[in-house]
Amino acid sequence: MAGFSERLAALLQQRRRDDLYRQRQTLQSAQGPVVRVDGLEYLNFCSNDYLGLAAHPRVIERFRQAAVEYGVGSGASHLVCGHSAPHHALEEALAAFTGRERALLYSSGYTANTGILTALLQRGDHVFEDRLNHASLLDGGLHSGARFQRFAHNDVRALEAKLARADGPRLVVVDGVFSMDGDTAPLAELARVCRMHDAWLMVDDAHGFGVLGERGVGSTEAARLAPDAVPILMATLGKALGTAGAFVAGSEQLIEGLIQQSRNYIYTTALPPAVAAASLEALALVTEEAWRRDYLATLIHRFRLGAEQLGLPLLPSASAIQPLLVGDASRALALSARLRERGFLIGAIRPPTVPAGTSRLRITLSAAHSETQVDQLLDQLAACWAAD
Repeated sequence: MAGFSERLAALLQQRRRDDLYRQRQTLQSAQGPVVRVDGLEYLNFCSNDYLGLAAHPRVIERFRQAAVEYGVGSGASHLVCGHSAPHHALEEALAAFTGRERALLYSSGYTANTGILTALLQRGDHVFEDRLNHASLLDGGLHSGARFQRFAHNDVRALEAKLARADGPRLVVVDGVFSMDGDTAPLAELARVCRMHDAWLMVDDAHGFGVLGERGVGSTEAARLAPDAVPILMATLGKALGTAGAFVAGSEQLIEGLIQQSRNYIYTTALPPAVAAASLEALALVTEEAWRRDYLATLIHRFRLGAEQLGLPLLPSASAIQPLLVGDASRALALSARLRERGFLIGAIRPPTVPAGTSRLRITLSAAHSETQVDQLLDQLAACWAAD
């Protein structure tokens, strides 16, 4: 027992020494452009509530109604007796919205990605992943037993060379929008290369779903790809839709295969039915209120233009994720703390989430923000950056 204690003590001490120690902050309000923490209000620029739907009155009311009708918990896994009418309706709506034959709900994006990859891949298969993929995709590939290879970020030529040397089943896995850099994968080129080498393409569109594309379908729609070009489309419900959970969409065969084989689906209690009902309402808002995507795009342009004029080193990103590159972990922490003193909540992202020497402030914009709030953010970023 002493060995575990000593190991944990050394780990925690090292994290503090390297300015990599992570701490939670407890919100005392709903998600929104203004949140309350420790009795103080802050302008919130670190939430993934991209369309401002997490506290939307219609979503809240649908959640309340469904909780009254179906209770709070689902009571069991989907394959026992936990699959309710709201789950079924949401899966059908997500399939129709994404243009796929079927969709399947998972309790989180992490369980979806690891569950999909470990169910689909076998020893002897090949899986190729972008170096900057989300941890859940990397873990799923590593744990699948397949031959796992990473390729340089968004480097289609490097991927093509690896595909050409591989034989047998091949799966290429990428994020649609990369969560820490905010840039997008070259999906049209990736789909072309996969087609040439008879490989399947899987896209995790957690940060593009609901935001990108003419209808908000996400990165694949923005890239003008037909559904069959991306056999496996995964996305989360806890970002643009403002609820919780995740789904995978694809062919009838894929979804039935996952129902039979995916341990993360089979052995997990289903999402609360009220969450599924609220997600269905949020999906309707994505369809009905396209102005949210348009306005978010306006805010992104305004912020990037202002940052350029101020000389702030943003990473190249057209998404709601706007990383301000700092470099040193301790400096990123200090900037985050200084902004918090001025009433702004922005997270400092440090290794191991990002590579060493690339610590950053991960600024996220939402359709719930006002132009005035974005301008205030720019003013304070400039002041803190100059004082650093």
